[in-house]
Amino acid sequence: MAQVRNIPLADIDHLALDVLPIATDYPPGHLLDWHAHRRAQLLYAATGTMSVETDDGTWMVPGERAVMIPGGTRHRVRMLAVRTASLYIEPAAVPWWPASCAVVEVSTLLRELLLAATGLDAGYPASGRDMALVSLVLFELSALSGLPLHISLPRQPPFARLCSEYLARPDLAVSNASWARDAAMSERAFTRRFRQETGISPASWRVRARLLSAIPRLRDESVTAVAASLGYASPAAFSYAFSRAFAVAPSSLRKLG
Repeated sequence: MAQVRNIPLADIDHLALDVLPIATDYPPGHLLDWHAHRRAQLLYAATGTMSVETDDGTWMVPGERAVMIPGGTRHRVRMLAVRTASLYIEPAAVPWWPASCAVVEVSTLLRELLLAATGLDAGYPASGRDMALVSLVLFELSALSGLPLHISLPRQPPFARLCSEYLARPDLAVSNASWARDAAMSERAFTRRFRQETGISPASWRVRARLLSAIPRLRDESVTAVAASLGYASPAAFSYAFSRAFAVAPSSLRKLG
């Protein structure tokens, strides 16, 4: 069988292999709408930035990082000039896989292994060098640690709608009072219910959402420009807030994105 690139998982899901690698090229802004697959997925952004949304939250995946998606998880992905290397894995082969999505760092070694794996034939032999390569990939994956590049989404109305709209267009002018008016609730009641839904205050949630929105912009814009547009007094203040929230410096995303 030929190598697999830019083909649907359904075309090869029947193969009796624990790991199916697929590489795909996406145009800027391409949306993979809501879907789920039986296998667990490692979705690696070799280039560009991805936004992965589930019913529970949004994960931002800068270039040279990956997201681990559990099997059966309903999700959609927006691609910003992305070339991916995906692995679709039988859940029984990775009992240690996270129960919810997780963004992970990809080492230089793992990157080369993923690119090599997506160069295998679709029906590669379940022995020899090809299987050794796949086994090494799984071993490296089992040692990865997650990055907190995500934000939780409430499920109940009107909070789910308000948060989804804000993620699509973060606005410094939005306040607790304006959200409460939209929800036809008192500000106090709205804030209390929002905390119950998300675990944080509406104001803290909006700050995190704005910081998350900076990730795809950092690929092409300077830290100074992004900081100013988000209302930070200085690039240093923005960098401190970003690093505190996501455990990674915004300048590193610009270099790798």
